[in-house]
Amino acid sequence: MQPVLEEKQHIGQLFDRIASTYDGLNHGLSLNIDRRWRRKTVARMVPAKHVLDVAIGTADLTIEMLRRGKAEQVTGIDLSDQMMAIGEKKCEAKHLSVEFVLGNAQHMPFDDASFDGVTCAFGCRNFSDLDEGLREMYRVLKPGGQVTILEFSYPTRRYIRVLYDFYFTHVLPTIGRIVSRDKTAYTYLNKSVKSFCWGEAFAQHLHDAGFSNEHFETLTLGIATIYTAIK
Repeated sequence: MQPVLEEKQHIGQLFDRIASTYDGLNHGLSLNIDRRWRRKTVARMVPAKHVLDVAIGTADLTIEMLRRGKAEQVTGIDLSDQMMAIGEKKCEAKHLSVEFVLGNAQHMPFDDASFDGVTCAFGCRNFSDLDEGLREMYRVLKPGGQVTILEFSYPTRRYIRVLYDFYFTHVLPTIGRIVSRDKTAYTYLNKSVKSFCWGEAFAQHLHDAGFSNEHFETLTLGIATIYTAIK
């Protein structure tokens, strides 16, 4: 079994360990660009009554979609109860009613066609089986509903890729290790991004899962990508 896949088997535990420092590190290490990515992702959403936020984590995407009126009700699922505990506190502080469910996105405890929309921010590359996770999203989505996914990708421009590689290989893991006191979490981030598919390849996975009208938009020189598709 490849090292990255081995780490994915314990992804919930990994995020439990870094939950307390996750938000601060994410925003700081990205210079708050991640907030802008989430705003753009929510802007691409079709308004929906009940949305499932897969890999909800600390609920940043959920809070943004509720704030912008893109969802009336949100249910979130995640493997990390510590991440969701932080997300629940953030939602309560903003007087937002969100249901948090501890569970595996590849085997979700929801009936077929339960949700009007499905979202996922930075969670798909953590699936041990991407196709299985996408098929589950398709299964729980109502016909005509939209899936909206935000995920890291890999820059295509050579000079950007060199800078990106240096930052993700040396700077980010070092700072992440010092702040989170976890030796593996931010090294895993680098490896998981490099080994994951993006662009046309990811869109093909969406198509193979049953979705149609696949579209993707790169952000910040290709560092992240927004994907949308329809059931």
